[in-house]
Amino acid sequence: MIDPTQASRPGLTIVRASSEHVPAIKAMVDASYSKYIERIGKPPAPMTADYETMIQTHDVFVLQNEMKETVGSIVLGVNRTTDSIEIDNIVVDPTSQGRGYGRVLLDCAEEAARCQGCTALTLYTNVKMYENLTMYPKMGFLETGRRTEDGFERVYFRKFLTSSEL
Repeated sequence: MIDPTQASRPGLTIVRASSEHVPAIKAMVDASYSKYIERIGKPPAPMTADYETMIQTHDVFVLQNEMKETVGSIVLGVNRTTDSIEIDNIVVDPTSQGRGYGRVLLDCAEEAARCQGCTALTLYTNVKMYENLTMYPKMGFLETGRRTEDGFERVYFRKFLTSSEL
C-alpha cells in the first residue's frame, strides 16, 4: 500500500479516499471531464469508472482544503513491469483549478514512487484532450507512445525521477 499523505502546501491535506469520498470524486470528475464528451464522442473513461471499486483495488487519495472540502483526487497504482507509479486519474475540481492543486497531487504521486522505489511516473490521456498534450510535457513528462485501447485514442507519458528524487 502506498501512503504519501503529506501535502506540500499549508492548509491542504491528502488523505486516503474512502467510500464517503466517492460522491465528491465523481462530482469533480463529471464537472472536469464533461467538456470532452463532444470531442471524443462519448464520456471519457474517468467518467464511467467505478470509484467504489477503485478505492478497493488502487491507491486513491483526495486533496482537502483547510475547510476539509475535497478539491482534488488522484488514483495511483504500482506497475513493477515499467518500474513506475501509474497515475490512472488526476482531477482538480474546476472551481479550484489554477491554485497549484494539481502540482500537489503530482507531488503525492512522486512521493508514492519514492516510497515504492520506482523510477518513474506514467500516465495517459486522450488524444482529443489536447490541453493535456502540452501540459504534461511542461511538468516533465515525455510522450512514449500512442495507441487505441478500449475504444479511446490514448497518448502515453512517462516522467523519469532523478536519483536525487528517489
